[in-house]
Amino acid sequence: MFFIESERLRLIPLTHQQLQLMHTDRPAMELSLDLNPSAMLIDPLYQHEIDDAMINFWLPKTLEYPQQYKWYTNWEIVLKDTNTSIGEMGFGGEPNEKGEIETGYMIDANQHNKGYATEALRTMIQWAFGHEAVKAIIIRTFADNLPSRKMMDKCGFKQVDDVDGLLTYRLGRPLSGS
Repeated sequence: MFFIESERLRLIPLTHQQLQLMHTDRPAMELSLDLNPSAMLIDPLYQHEIDDAMINFWLPKTLEYPQQYKWYTNWEIVLKDTNTSIGEMGFGGEPNEKGEIETGYMIDANQHNKGYATEALRTMIQWAFGHEAVKAIIIRTFADNLPSRKMMDKCGFKQVDDVDGLLTYRLGRPLSGS
């Protein structure tokens, strides 16, 4: 099983089969990864986005692009100390013609304000920029989501757009040697 790690976290990209299991029975999916069952508290807005992504993006795209599934799937964010899923992160596909990818994330409300989202994002940034085709990472967040905006600043993202309160942040590939 492929995964990447940081000091406190393990990030696991789900295969198409694991996504199917997650869609029908999240506890069974967690057990299939040898994780302890989680009891994530997810804001209804994020749960709606997750359900939409599952049906309209993750499942069809991982089926269509099985060899590149890591760009099209949900990555489970696992707290190594407890071996429990504490959130999700993922990309919106392979790099576009400009070399840009978009990412999004959700952390269990019980785990907010512990630095896990920042740590997971930094780990994903490092993994993404390990691919030569990736020139920039895009994240969108609402203007009133101050914790997310603070995290963008900590990770070096710069705000590049604001459309009706939906902010777009961008992080370019670091210059080599710096």
